[in-house]
Amino acid sequence: MTESEFLQYSDELFGYIDECIDTGGWELDCEAGGNVLTIESDNGEQIIVNRHVATQELWIAAKSGGYHFAYHQGQWISGRDGSEFFAVLSQVLSAACNATVQIPVLN
Repeated sequence: MTESEFLQYSDELFGYIDECIDTGGWELDCEAGGNVLTIESDNGEQIIVNRHVATQELWIAAKSGGYHFAYHQGQWISGRDGSEFFAVLSQVLSAACNATVQIPVLN
């Protein structure tokens, strides 16, 4: 993936996550700014989704920890434990708003 493709994909990803949250009915708000998408629950807990252009990774920072994902065979996979980006994102968002949040994989 070229740098411009990564930037285009991550822009689309941020918009997709924002749209899923807006239509999902969960108590979450999104705000995009530069390389960061900040998601905040009604109780003030924040989840940060960041694109790291130099390594072409997606990062999630949450109360439960930090996660780095690299693109591998059509999926964004954590180098630490092999978990998938959208599964981890759904898990940390669910914990933040105390509800079941499911963000489907963006194809």
